[in-house]
Amino acid sequence: YEVCAVKAGVMLDEAGHFARLERSLAALDIAQPVSMPALKLIGRHLLRLNRISDAILYIQISRGVAPRDHPFPVVAPAPALIVTAKRLDWQKQDAQAEKGVGLISMPDERWARCDIKSTALLANVLAKQKARDAGGYEAMLTDEAGLVTEGSSSTIFMVDGDGGLVTRPLGPEILPGITRETVIDVARAENIAVTERAFSVDEAKAAREMFITSASGFVLPVVEIDHQPVGNGVPGSLATRLRRAYIARVDAVTRP
Repeated sequence: YEVCAVKAGVMLDEAGHFARLERSLAALDIAQPVSMPALKLIGRHLLRLNRISDAILYIQISRGVAPRDHPFPVVAPAPALIVTAKRLDWQKQDAQAEKGVGLISMPDERWARCDIKSTALLANVLAKQKARDAGGYEAMLTDEAGLVTEGSSSTIFMVDGDGGLVTRPLGPEILPGITRETVIDVARAENIAVTERAFSVDEAKAAREMFITSASGFVLPVVEIDHQPVGNGVPGSLATRLRRAYIARVDAVTRP
């Protein structure tokens, strides 16, 4: 499946989202139900039909209808395609970014191929709920070595003592976030150093700043981890700067 934010009728980071969808389908040996250009047209048509300009576009593709069994059907069925659109309140997102969010650290109990964006999200859902039950906004997942992987539905960034960004390198342990990719590009355009390496929970708690990225949230500053303040406990200047730079890039492609 794939989730793409839409602003003023324009699908944001469209190329990255559809390229990742192709990679996930190939990894799961699921045929494309239609070509990617046709799928983009379907998404735009759905938005027009529902008269939605600011939205989350959700695309889900399954292997298709076949008798229940563990092996793939000998004769591949036609893949099933579902596309939905839900209105998104950008002002609400901005208000949340101004306040900042909290993370709750916990072990990463997901499967070993988190780089495939699939609907097997039970562990993600349980982690998110556990974080909410503990009074946080998002889970901060850690591997067996105690190093941060990512959030249950986000990428996690740290700002080190030198003012550079640090985030986990791509691999099967994390989803290759499309917003992650764009934010790294925006940071480098702003002459901000970016290092892709793993870091510990203790490093994160001692960081100058933290923030998370996702398709629907853009850049969300993190103000606490496990109820301990990060930095001075308010949204950091670099996270705020990157959010503004990201939104400026979005506005450049959505402005009439």
